[in-house]
Amino acid sequence: MKLWWRFLCFNLQEEEEQEEVVVVREEERERGNLLLLLPETTTMNNNNDDNNGIDIDIDIPSAASDDDDAGGGGEERWLLDEIDRVPPVDEFGGWERMLFSQGESSSAVAAASADEESHDLSHKRAKFYADFEFDESHFATPASSSGGKCAYVSSESGGHDYFQGSPLRLNSGMGYDAFTLMCIGGEEGNFVQDGEGNDSDISNLEDLEVRMDLTDDLLHMVFSFLDHPNLCKAARVCKQWRAASAHEDFWKSLNFEDRNISVEQFEDMCRRYPNATAMSISGPSIHLLVMKAITSLRNLEVLTLGRGQIADSFFLALPDCSMLRSLNINDATLGNGIQEISVVHERLCQLQLTKCRVMRIAVRCPLLETMSLKRSNMAQVVLNCPLLHELDIGSCHKLPDAAIRAAATSCPQLVSLDMSNCSCVSDETLREIAQNCANLSVLDASYCPNISLENVRLPMLTVLKLHSCEGITSASMAAIAHSSMLEVLELDNCSLLTSVSLDLQRLTNIRLVHCRKFADLNLRAIMLTSILVSNCPALHRINITSNSLQKLALQKQDSLTVLALQCQSLQEVDLSECESLTNSICEVFSDGGGCPMLKSLVLDNCESLTSVRFVSTSLVSLSLGGCRAITTLELTCPNLEKVILDGCDHLEKASFCPVGLRSLNLGICPKLNVLSIEALYMVSLELKGCGVLSEASLNCPSLTSLDASFCSQLTDDCLSATTASCKLIESLILMSCPSIGLDGLCSLRWLPNLTLLDLSYTFLVNLQPVFESCPQLKVLKLQACKYLTDSSLEPLYNGGALPALEELDLSYGTLCQSAIEELLSCCTHLTRVSLNGCVNMHDLNWGYSRGKIPELPGINILSIASSHNNFHEPSEQPTRLLQNLNCVGCPNIRKVFIPSTAHCSNLLFLNLSLSANLKEVDVACLNLCWLNLSNCSSLEVLKLECPRLTSLFLQSCNTDEETVEAAISKCTMLETLDVRCCPKISSMSMGRFRAACCSLKRIFSSLSTS
Repeated sequence: MKLWWRFLCFNLQEEEEQEEVVVVREEERERGNLLLLLPETTTMNNNNDDNNGIDIDIDIPSAASDDDDAGGGGEERWLLDEIDRVPPVDEFGGWERMLFSQGESSSAVAAASADEESHDLSHKRAKFYADFEFDESHFATPASSSGGKCAYVSSESGGHDYFQGSPLRLNSGMGYDAFTLMCIGGEEGNFVQDGEGNDSDISNLEDLEVRMDLTDDLLHMVFSFLDHPNLCKAARVCKQWRAASAHEDFWKSLNFEDRNISVEQFEDMCRRYPNATAMSISGPSIHLLVMKAITSLRNLEVLTLGRGQIADSFFLALPDCSMLRSLNINDATLGNGIQEISVVHERLCQLQLTKCRVMRIAVRCPLLETMSLKRSNMAQVVLNCPLLHELDIGSCHKLPDAAIRAAATSCPQLVSLDMSNCSCVSDETLREIAQNCANLSVLDASYCPNISLENVRLPMLTVLKLHSCEGITSASMAAIAHSSMLEVLELDNCSLLTSVSLDLQRLTNIRLVHCRKFADLNLRAIMLTSILVSNCPALHRINITSNSLQKLALQKQDSLTVLALQCQSLQEVDLSECESLTNSICEVFSDGGGCPMLKSLVLDNCESLTSVRFVSTSLVSLSLGGCRAITTLELTCPNLEKVILDGCDHLEKASFCPVGLRSLNLGICPKLNVLSIEALYMVSLELKGCGVLSEASLNCPSLTSLDASFCSQLTDDCLSATTASCKLIESLILMSCPSIGLDGLCSLRWLPNLTLLDLSYTFLVNLQPVFESCPQLKVLKLQACKYLTDSSLEPLYNGGALPALEELDLSYGTLCQSAIEELLSCCTHLTRVSLNGCVNMHDLNWGYSRGKIPELPGINILSIASSHNNFHEPSEQPTRLLQNLNCVGCPNIRKVFIPSTAHCSNLLFLNLSLSANLKEVDVACLNLCWLNLSNCSSLEVLKLECPRLTSLFLQSCNTDEETVEAAISKCTMLETLDVRCCPKISSMSMGRFRAACCSLKRIFSSLSTS
């Protein structure tokens, strides 16, 4: 990193002294050095801390500074030390002189520097140039130091000290490492000496300067976004920043949690910021510090204490802190732990004593509104807080019932009461609280086993939580019913609760989880928006009436048989794994069933459903996954866009008339035999595996893809009706549909957009209807069509049928060698041909002699010719577009010969794997990039001239090392070579292969991968 730095340290009095700032010595000019003198009046020992100047401290992060010693880092150091470590402005006075590199004009640069410094003084800004070089060991090294040396001259020494590449140390004891100050001035003579002693203009550096003309108001605004550690770091930049960061606005809240601070330091901070309003203290010395705080900080409003012992003297002095509004004490021992503690304050509004150890406590705070004693172990509480609104005594296990009763009833304005985990609470206490606290609206009595709400009336209650209350039964619902304002009711783990019958107009949320005896829910709540009923194994009946409920989840209710809903706004219902639901559930969610806005219905794994019929104009999504007993499905849902039928193995009859589906997969319904679909927007239909489907009526005018693979009962009549009503089909797969005949193929004339046709594994003999009806066909698959004769494809290569055909798959067919040769010779528009497993395929010889096929005795020839720019064939030889040729598993191929004269310029992929009898391969293809000869166990001869081949697979081949080495030597772009399981190739040959082909990146062998 290269940086030019220039920092100007000045005050207002120095403006009159700038005429003597730069002194140039004549002898230095002769040596080629430039001497720059800073003001003599500023010294290292001057500790005057006036406010007129700016001090600049640079902390170079690449070396250990004083910030990181004796404590581990700036974040953990005491905040006071962070601020006090900022050096005085005059400590930089020792940097009085500085010499530039040799070869520079001293007088010109000195004069320019004087002008520039005067200019900077008037604008008060620091400049930054991105042309300085930092060294990890010396931090600052001039970029032009290769041609000279830098000298630093001090007025204290009276002479010139030269340092060749060594750092300069300040003598003030600060411990900061040296950095170089370089001033480049002048508006006309800005230049710096480069590494070769040449002067180069740097006037363009002026564009890189960063002005720092931040006023105090702007700094105050910027610093308002910083936390205390970052404020301390900012204070070390300069005096202006130090003053700005110390503003009391940023130190209103003092946090001394987990700080190892002495009492003296604490007192100093209190003196610095007497107007602090919030303070946090924790640790073993908490009592001494908090006593200093409440006596020094008269404006303190929030006080947080924790993890220590607080003597009773603190509570006696607490009234003197008159501005205090909030007191939080956590995990502390109050007094000696066995005496009574009194909290008396006239203005205190919030009091939290959590996890505190005290025997008795008395609180007299006339303005107190919120109080928490959660998890404290006191045995007695006396409250005199007439305005108290919120009281939390949760988990106060030692508080007796009488103490809780006295404490709560003494607060007539109580609105919220939390007494969870207070096992001594009784119904008598609740009755007295109800009588004395008429405004009580929130009550948490969870884990109180002795309450049953007998004769308890809480008419203003809005939130009631009764988790794990063993006394709550169905009789308790009468008391709850009197709380007409109730909005939230939670009854989790009420083990004796058997039924809930409530009519609460304002109820919005109810929970019933793990109620093992709960069987019946009858709920009328017009404003209900959320209900959670889960793991209630005995629940068998639910009746809900609500105008606001939008989502209902009742998963895993094994005994649920009856569900009645009158929910005008209900949109989502999840009844997964409700195994006892019957077919009557369909009426609940159909039109007129009480859920007119229903959009999503999940009935997964409801194994008792056998016949599902939905008529709904609102339903959008339906999931019936895992409903194995369903045999009949009838959906009349014009807006249905998604249906899931995974696992519906026994579905026999399905009707989707009408639906809004865009795609449908029925291939997972092997027993489907009758299908009717009316879907205006459906584009994809998959019937793969519907082996007994014999009757199908499809009215899908937008359908483009139909997969009817393995529909063995699909007839010509069904196919004809489908093509007549779905004329936009582009992809039609009829693989393994043996019932399709000529009549069915003739109906393809209704499909003008058909581009893909799969007739594999059929018993077709004549393809003439396909040739006549599908002129636009691009992909034709005829795998394992055993009954096709040699003349079946004659219209392709003699009659010019299917002129747009690009891909042809004849794998595992019985066509003879001559038919294949004719096909490949004349169908020059084919780009991909698959001849996998063709037993009649013999040796591949693509050699030509003047455009004629040579007659080689005893060898059947497969002719595939391409043009090449260096070989001009007769004009009658058209350009071959073949790019991919697959001859996998052809047992009778013994030799493959593709010379350069074959001009296979478009051939990119050649796959000859699993050809067990293949012995010789001689290929010279200019653009071939992928060749697979794996598992050709008889392969002995391999010759390749394929300059663009990138991947070669020879796995389990019998080829020796020399043959492979010679073959890959002419493949200059080869990157991947696979020779795993080759018995004649050892791991020691990998180096030879890399030497023969320098472009190899990956070699896969049996012993290692390199």
